[in-house]
Amino acid sequence: MTVEVRSPETGSPKMTDSSLPDWAFPPPGGFTAEDLDRIPHLPEHTELIDGSLVFVSPQASFHMRAITLLESGLRQHAPREFRVRREMSVVLGAEQRPEPDISVIRASAEQSPEQTFYRGEDVVLVAEVVSPGSKERDRKRKPSLYAEAGIRHFWLVENDAGRPVVHTYELDHVTGAYVVTGVHHDRLKLSSPFEVDIDLTEIDGI
Repeated sequence: MTVEVRSPETGSPKMTDSSLPDWAFPPPGGFTAEDLDRIPHLPEHTELIDGSLVFVSPQASFHMRAITLLESGLRQHAPREFRVRREMSVVLGAEQRPEPDISVIRASAEQSPEQTFYRGEDVVLVAEVVSPGSKERDRKRKPSLYAEAGIRHFWLVENDAGRPVVHTYELDHVTGAYVVTGVHHDRLKLSSPFEVDIDLTEIDGI
């Protein structure tokens, strides 16, 4: 189950239990992207969406295997000017720091082995594998944030009886929204952002 710690503006009940960690008490105005690097003992893979901390539930087998399949396929095909990253947060604004399942970034965005995030302008593709506890966020809010940040390519991966179905989208610069470019069941073959050819049925062997 996914849990959110929301800013005071959301109207959530005020917590008073002193045994709770400090991050359970949102600061005035809500959390910021920079807070995620300053808060001690924050759970791994915590995201910031609209100023609210979002904690993920335990990863399901399909989710993990789908990410592994796409990560491996993208690494095989990515040109040298790009890098493929798994579960790294992307700063899209002061109150927005989601963690895509897969990101393709420009190689120049890799500044240090210690860096904990990339910026939206350095990302050319993000992919989200839909989880039962985050369907609304994966299908609606995150794509909206990625489009607003100008990230050109977005993939949404659904679970169809244990096989991944990849919905691919590209940013329409006139409307500022994503338009669907394909729905891929057994094979993901694309020419943008670079040549990609991934056998989606290989998930059975992962």
